[in-house]
Amino acid sequence: QVQLVESGGGLVQAGGSLRLSCAASGRSFSSYAMGWFRQAPGKEREFVAAISWSGGRIYYADSVKGRFTISRDDAKDTVYLQMNSLKPEDTAVYYCGAGSTAQVVAGDSAYWGQGTQVTVSS
Repeated sequence: QVQLVESGGGLVQAGGSLRLSCAASGRSFSSYAMGWFRQAPGKEREFVAAISWSGGRIYYADSVKGRFTISRDDAKDTVYLQMNSLKPEDTAVYYCGAGSTAQVVAGDSAYWGQGTQVTVSS
């Protein structure tokens, strides 16, 4: 079992930045690919970014490419999502997930956090 806890969400103006964190506990964090996903009101959850267990492969949704950066610190069992140039359409609940690389890139995870709200005002 892996427990995931997200933090760092909040209210920010368009063009601003936020850094989300996802702290993991339980089974070996370093053996899992990690992903960030988001769900806006009335919409399905969508893939945002993923990083492989080694950190050697990184993937982004086209909608965030060039603005968001995913990273991981295995010493702290934490994955981050740096979000810059935020837009109102980035408003959503952001979730982190852990699983295989293929699973996470496909938009799924074996384990999920509880989510953190990000609201971008225009």
